[in-house]
This record gives sequence, C-alpha cells and structure tokens, in this order.
Amino acid sequence: MTKKDAIKKKIRAVWDDKKEECFFSIVDVVAVLTDSDNPRRYWSDLKRKLSKEGSQLYDFFGQLNSY
Repeated sequence: MTKKDAIKKKIRAVWDDKKEECFFSIVDVVAVLTDSDNPRRYWSDLKRKLSKEGSQLYDFFGQLNSY
C-alpha cells in the first residue's frame, strides 16, 4: 500500500450525487496533517483561536466539508 492510499483510507469522505460534491471529515484531515493524539480537540482549539482572531474561515468550516 502506498502512502497516498493509506491517507485516503484515514480520511472519511462521501460523494453527493445531487450536488456533485465530495464531503470529507475535517477532523480526519487534522489527524493526518498534525499526527495529533486528539484531533477533535485540536480542531476545536484551532476554531476557537481563529474566531478570536476574527477569521471568517471559522464560520465556513464545520467538521464535514465539501470540495
């Protein structure tokens, strides 16, 4: 198995046929990118920090996002 395949298996994703969009788990992405022991907590802390800084990304990203 290649590294690319291993990452794909770690990130949950669902395809929406009507919208023709793929939704993926931000928490899974955070886990892969940060190697955090608690990616859900990492994501929560990051959202809080972004909110305090006035970032509009905070409002855009939930735990499941499309691409």
